Amino acid sequence: MYLEYTDFEKILKIGIRLSTERDRNQLLETIMEAGMQITHCDASAMYLYEDGQLFFRNMKVNSLGISVDKDSETLKRMPTIPMKEKNACAYTAMHRQVVNVGDIYNSDKFDFSDSKECDMLIGYRTKSMLVIPIENNENELIGVLQLINALDEQRKITEFDKQYELIVLSLGSMAAIELTNLAYVEELKVQLHSFVEALATAIDERTPYNGTHTRKVAEYSALLADYIAKMHKLGLCEEDFDEERKEKLLLAALLHDIGKMIVPLSIMNRATRLDGDIVQLEERFRLLRAYYEIDLLQNRISREEYDRIMREMDDDLKFIHEIDTMSYLDDDICDRVLTMSKKSHLNEDGTSTPYLTGHETECLMIRRGTLTAADRKQMENHVVMTEKILSKVHFNRSYRDVPKWAAAHHEFLDGCGYPKQLTSDQLDLETRILTVSDIYDALTATDRPYKEPMPQEAALLTLKEMAEDGK
Repeated sequence: MYLEYTDFEKILKIGIRLSTERDRNQLLETIMEAGMQITHCDASAMYLYEDGQLFFRNMKVNSLGISVDKDSETLKRMPTIPMKEKNACAYTAMHRQVVNVGDIYNSDKFDFSDSKECDMLIGYRTKSMLVIPIENNENELIGVLQLINALDEQRKITEFDKQYELIVLSLGSMAAIELTNLAYVEELKVQLHSFVEALATAIDERTPYNGTHTRKVAEYSALLADYIAKMHKLGLCEEDFDEERKEKLLLAALLHDIGKMIVPLSIMNRATRLDGDIVQLEERFRLLRAYYEIDLLQNRISREEYDRIMREMDDDLKFIHEIDTMSYLDDDICDRVLTMSKKSHLNEDGTSTPYLTGHETECLMIRRGTLTAADRKQMENHVVMTEKILSKVHFNRSYRDVPKWAAAHHEFLDGCGYPKQLTSDQLDLETRILTVSDIYDALTATDRPYKEPMPQEAALLTLKEMAEDGK
């Protein structure tokens, strides 16, 4: 038997297919199908070499319409391959040699009891067999390809022609190299993901008040990506999210707040307007009471004036405690704080002790939230630091947009976000998803000390209003 032009054309096409396949499972299928096409055989089986043993991975039998992988119930019942020289597959694996047998039921060289057991399980009759080692360019054994029952032009079982041995062997080597490359790529992906997970853990562990935020944003982003993919499948959305695109989005989600590593915990953990500074303020009020008591004892003030001052101080301190935790301060409250900031005690040495420091006054006049303008600027700077930190990391061509998405999650479509005031035409869908997820979690989070969580319905209404406003 001689190879025809169509055979060479088929071999070349198979080679191209092997070199371009990026899915490991599909590559294994391709190796088996390629071997069957070239040798014109009816069945094949793939064994992968792991931890010094051969494991069933795939099996195909055209005449029975069987095509199963390692997770199928049929393959789970298949016998394991003992690493003994009397076993043809084991022999091939151990010696890296091709085994070509015309009839396994009339062969004394090898023990084919495992093949016969397999025949009984699926109701098949194996006769001829060609076993090929699959090894890469580093002489590492990847597995063994078993080709079964070569067919002649009349579709009758015949022996495997020896001229096919070298061809299948070379294609097996090519496939092994591709499998090795895929394994390297997967290993690099695992390494990248583990690195990102470590960074996300470090971010969330900095403060108990932000402990689930990073992973919540990733979770919500995944839900949105899945929903978009579903809508695309139904023809209701032009955009789509396959697993590769979704993976990149989730990496960006896990990295979006890495810049918070440089935000002081005094800002990150600010539960109220004064937070820990309330202790210092209370100490000063106790000192002021002592000063006024001395004034009374030394007749610098009257009893009536002393009693009035004490009542006013009690009322002022109560007022401070109340507004310290309020969600919003109106003009009247801010005016009272401003008036209180002008109060002080004139000391004997001519100095004065103010009721409120400049910093305390600024904090107590924060209209909404717990951060001053300077604090908020530091907090907002975390996205700048996110970009700066991620710029030091090498992201290959496939992941080059991940840092850009992560660093832009506080931008709005109308250009009023920060830090670069980007607009809709400059923001990718991935960034928009991160922004929505980030805002939703900020609104509904139950671990923020400075606010109560917003109900889901109210949070969604807020997002809808922001969307209507062009945010």
